[in-house]
Amino acid sequence: MNLWPPFLFAGIRITRMDEDFRHARVELRQRWYNRNYVGTHFGGSLFAMTDPFWMLLAMRSLGRDYFVWDQAAEIRFLKPGRGTVRADFDLGEDVLEAMRAATDGGAKYLHWFDTDVVDDEGDVVAAVRKQVYVRRKPASRDRKPGS
Repeated sequence: MNLWPPFLFAGIRITRMDEDFRHARVELRQRWYNRNYVGTHFGGSLFAMTDPFWMLLAMRSLGRDYFVWDQAAEIRFLKPGRGTVRADFDLGEDVLEAMRAATDGGAKYLHWFDTDVVDDEGDVVAAVRKQVYVRRKPASRDRKPGS
């Protein structure tokens, strides 16, 4: 994913992705090409560095029996971002169990995840919320012929 053009050209780098897809860390180093007009991190890059991860972690952890999509998002910029900033994503088993239980009968489930983008001093630069849609796929025996 580090070679994916939206990350590569913004300077976004995945520095950790656990094999079980339960944890990821993403960093954004400030460069001349990813600064805004006032010399701080471009807000779009701060948001982009958090964009796909909750969906990706949930999708890979739940497996092929589930539909998983991003449903909604919001970002609050709290402090000018300078230097290297990072975001950590930790998907706990309790959240996965809640998703499985809520969708067991075929219902959709919407879950909000909160992620802080922090600078080298540990100060929160931006607070990001992502809502992920989860629904269990119908079992093949439950599908109608031709669908």
